[in-house]
Amino acid sequence: MKDGGYQSFSKCEVAGERVRYMSAERYEWEEIPKSLVDWEATAKYEQARQAGERESGRIAGTEDEAERRAREAPAPTVASGVHLPDAGGVFLLDSFQGKPELVELSQNGGEINRERGKNVLRAALNPFAGSKQSIELKGARAPVQVHVSQPVIYLNVDSAEAPAAGSAESSGAEATAHAVPALANRYRIARLSRKKDSRVVGNLKVAFTGKLSQQQKLVPSTAELFSPPWVKLAPLVPLQPGEYAVVEMLGEKEINLYVWDFGVDPGAPESAFVWRDAPVPESGKEETPALANRPKK
Repeated sequence: MKDGGYQSFSKCEVAGERVRYMSAERYEWEEIPKSLVDWEATAKYEQARQAGERESGRIAGTEDEAERRAREAPAPTVASGVHLPDAGGVFLLDSFQGKPELVELSQNGGEINRERGKNVLRAALNPFAGSKQSIELKGARAPVQVHVSQPVIYLNVDSAEAPAAGSAESSGAEATAHAVPALANRYRIARLSRKKDSRVVGNLKVAFTGKLSQQQKLVPSTAELFSPPWVKLAPLVPLQPGEYAVVEMLGEKEINLYVWDFGVDPGAPESAFVWRDAPVPESGKEETPALANRPKK
């Protein structure tokens, strides 16, 4: 307007010396004299508005194109016809009856067995001796049993979203801050020992002074970036039949109590946790089947 104000409208028409418009504020038709309108300022505003809409559309189109390319990007291939899923997780490349399969590993929380009976006896015999505790997983056998002796494991884990990283030391006498080790040492494979109806991941030793140390049987392995953010972890030696776990190292001698457990058993049946790619929909059908990653029944 020539007086410096403005009128917002959704529709506008000029009839002689009057301007009739639908008010965007009051949602009704109103009229004002044509001579009150600053037509030059109105034209500039309309040009700027249209340019802003075109720029917004261009940005939105660029973002849509980037999302489309991300969706269409091929998933990392780990074997012929076997691909890692779009979502993260921990997966093990197995082979059953000569066919490669990707098996999902679930995280399992270890518990500390304080072995109070033995510790009390040890203290009675030697009051200056320390105590011993063990990190154990329930069950004598992991739900996932693989058939190859050198399985390759792929990890895409966001530590911020993982369960609270209760380290063996932070669950003991004291909690300290620990730097995340380098990639080569962050993930390791531990050999577990069986103990009645449980599996022992490692042992904790608490000295008389309160100092705590941790011991576990680590398998020589190598870790490297495979297809970021995926990490590839592989044992350097064949794994003997038995129970194992992928562990996250929180320090040179400490592990996260949450581990990904599995067993090696060449004679085991096919795993119930095989991750299968969704079948390609038939031509002419719009629906896309969901990933068939449910455990088999």
